[in-house]
Amino acid sequence: MNIFSGPFLAYLGAVIAFLLAGYGSSRGVGLAGQTGAGVLTEDPSKFGSVMLLQALPSTQAIYGFVIAFLIVGKIDSGMAVQEGLRLLSAGLPMGIIGLFSAIYQGKVSTAGIQLISKRPEALGSAITLALMVEMFAILALIVSILMIG
Repeated sequence: MNIFSGPFLAYLGAVIAFLLAGYGSSRGVGLAGQTGAGVLTEDPSKFGSVMLLQALPSTQAIYGFVIAFLIVGKIDSGMAVQEGLRLLSAGLPMGIIGLFSAIYQGKVSTAGIQLISKRPEALGSAITLALMVEMFAILALIVSILMIG
């Protein structure tokens, strides 16, 4: 029996999409949370702003979940290996770009948290800077969706 069947490869694509994007999100949120905790020890009134910036890198995990869900919805037991490879490759853009963009968004969010610790009125600027990284995750999401068909 060949374990590299169509369904196996498709499931692997779903796993890659969610696992990598989810790992990146957890790293990004963790980075921002560490800095946020330090800021909140000095000024607990900034909790809302800190939490918003900390949450931004979590979206890549959501995008990875969406792609995994779409891939799993296409799987059937008689799927050809070629179709499985197509769905495996469809999970790669979201997984890989989601991994890196979430980590870098976490770093930008961390800098934004440091910014608002000194200048609370700069929250809009801090969010905008972090959302610039988000654009790449959104592009990866769209590419993966197009590849799934």
